[in-house]
Amino acid sequence: MTPLIFDKSVPGRRAVTIPRLSPAELEAPLNLPEGLLAEVLPGLPEVSELDVIRHFTALSQQNFSVDTNFYPLGSCTMKYNPRVCEKIAALDGFAGLHPLLPQLCCGGTLTQGALEALWQTERLLCELTGMSAFTLQPMAGAHGELTGMLLIAAYHRANGEKREKVLIPDSAHGTNPASASIAGFKVVSVATDADGNVDIADFKSKLDRDTAAVMLTCPNTLGIFERSIREIAGLAHDNGTLLYYDGANMNALMGRARPGDLGFDVVHLNVHKTLSTPHGGGGPGAGPVGVTSALAPFLPISTVEKHDDGTYALNYDRPQSIGYIAPFYGNFAVLARALAYMLLLGGDGLRQATDHAVLNANYLRVKLQDDYDIPYNRVCMHEVLLSADRQMKRSGVRALDIAKALIDAGHHPPTVYFPMIVHEALMIEPTETESKETLDAFAADMIRIARLAQSDPEAFKSMPENTAFSRLDETLAARAMKLTASQES
Repeated sequence: MTPLIFDKSVPGRRAVTIPRLSPAELEAPLNLPEGLLAEVLPGLPEVSELDVIRHFTALSQQNFSVDTNFYPLGSCTMKYNPRVCEKIAALDGFAGLHPLLPQLCCGGTLTQGALEALWQTERLLCELTGMSAFTLQPMAGAHGELTGMLLIAAYHRANGEKREKVLIPDSAHGTNPASASIAGFKVVSVATDADGNVDIADFKSKLDRDTAAVMLTCPNTLGIFERSIREIAGLAHDNGTLLYYDGANMNALMGRARPGDLGFDVVHLNVHKTLSTPHGGGGPGAGPVGVTSALAPFLPISTVEKHDDGTYALNYDRPQSIGYIAPFYGNFAVLARALAYMLLLGGDGLRQATDHAVLNANYLRVKLQDDYDIPYNRVCMHEVLLSADRQMKRSGVRALDIAKALIDAGHHPPTVYFPMIVHEALMIEPTETESKETLDAFAADMIRIARLAQSDPEAFKSMPENTAFSRLDETLAARAMKLTASQES
């Protein structure tokens, strides 16, 4: 276990030497308001520069990331972030631009590049999804979901309707019902049929004049394309109901199918899942939202507009807008990465990325189908959903045990126990960037682990064995968190 930086502290040791103050400086008044001057030292660790460098370098080497290992986290789409996109986002004209700089300062020349980048990003996302307009302000996927539901509520209010219900499949991401509830809607769950699609009979029985929207993930969280999407869209629109697209799985459609062409009215995109921007760790994030022309008047303040003379500006004059949803203009650097990625790949490249993602997932599906249950064993999209139910019934080895064993094999575990409608679920998403050699190595380890479950199920109790900590009581860790550092912890 790496000791705390405080444990390395030695009294009097310094990393930086600050010049001594002159007698005059020592006697000069501090001019600080009363109460702001500390009476005790802050208690920082006393360490050398080398201590600091080695400590935080050691911590960084404990991080498990897509840069170091295979990271098949289903539904989360852990795509590699190209370094060229990182460099573009770090350009001085982007990274050094102050968010409060007036857009018309110096003739608008100081902000025109950033505004043009935002405008181009919106146009490309419209082309990618088949939407009429986009807002780039939402700062995460769930924030995008909430924005979309607020837009839907505003649309119905403008039409003089008070619709209070949203239909959501029982296989949906948990953020879907949460976002709908926060937006003030009542959530009604729709069942999944035996083939993994929305149960049309159940859907029809719950669709009525009080239904404001249907929230769908397509392909769904079972990793398969929703075969009834056209019928669902038609039924919804005939009822005056809007169709919302959870873009978490857009990596399976990018360049091949557009949500707008399938009948969706509102789309949110997780650019970290689809357009290879940074993912996780509490941020950064971005969840742009696209809409059809009927919902465009309700988009958040402000929107980027291009004038006839070719200049760009932010428009705050939007009387039907749902208002502000983020400070400034969202996470600009993340959006710059997304723009760079789209321009880097182009239309053909984005389509090839989709094709490779789908191919990789189906390759693993076929390789693993003899050793794991596949609840819906048909051609999948960008992720394959397995079940460890066979191992559980025969030897007591669960999906969580298999995940822990994969850590010892050098792989990040896939998503487990989601979707919750599948018993002992293992959701695997290889993404498009992984090689056949990586997939073969992962499949070989999965098969070896499945067979170990039959021959020596007791071995799993001590896994993982190659980490600083082995099997933890995760329930206790969540319920009795230690929020302060100590030698014992």
